[in-house]
Amino acid sequence: MELILKYFPNLTETQRTQFAALYDLYLDWNSKINVISRKDITNLYEHHVLHSLGIAKYTQFAPGTFIMDLGTGGGFPGIPLAILFPEVKFHLVDSIGKKVRVATEIANAIGLKNVTFRHCRAEEEKQKFDYVVSRAVMPLTDLLKIIRKNISTEQRNALPNGLICLKGGELEKETMPVRHQTDLFDLKDVFEEEFFETKKVVYVPVK
Repeated sequence: MELILKYFPNLTETQRTQFAALYDLYLDWNSKINVISRKDITNLYEHHVLHSLGIAKYTQFAPGTFIMDLGTGGGFPGIPLAILFPEVKFHLVDSIGKKVRVATEIANAIGLKNVTFRHCRAEEEKQKFDYVVSRAVMPLTDLLKIIRKNISTEQRNALPNGLICLKGGELEKETMPVRHQTDLFDLKDVFEEEFFETKKVVYVPVK
C-alpha cells in the first residue's frame, strides 16, 4: 500500500481504504479461484495494482468517460483505475466466468459504484466506449481488429478515443503495422522499481 501512496499521494480517504482492502480480498479469493499466480500474490501492489495505474501516469480521464477493460481477468487494470477515477465508468469484460465473478465480488466488497461486468468474448460486446484498456497478451493488430467496433466517435477527452494497453518487452515488431500512430510510454520513467524496466503503456487512436 505504501507503494501506491508513494506515486499517488493525493488519494482521498475512501480511495486509500479501497486500495488497502485489495490485498486481503485478493488473497482470500485467489485461494478459491486462481486469478493471480500464487507466487505473485505477495507482489499484488507492485505487479498488478501499480502496473494498472501506469495508465493514469500516461493520461487522465474526464468525468463521464466510458472505458472497457478487455480481458480483465481478476479486475486489472479496471478495478485500480475505477478506484482512482470515481467519476469515470468502467465496463470489465472477460471470457472466463469465474474470473469475472472474482472481480465482481471484490468491486462489491470495496463499494465501487462505477463498474459493470460482463462474462463474454470481446467479439460479443457491442457497446461504444471512449477507450478500451487492456493488460494485453494478444498482439496489438488482433486487438485493434476486435475493438474497432467499440470505439465511440464522440470525443470527451484531450487524448483521442482509442486503445490503451499495458505491454512489456520488445514491441518494435508488434507495433510496426501501426507505428506511425502508436505512442509508447515507458513506465520506467515514472516508476523506479525494477519490475517496470521493460513495461510500457501503448496507445493507438482509433478513428
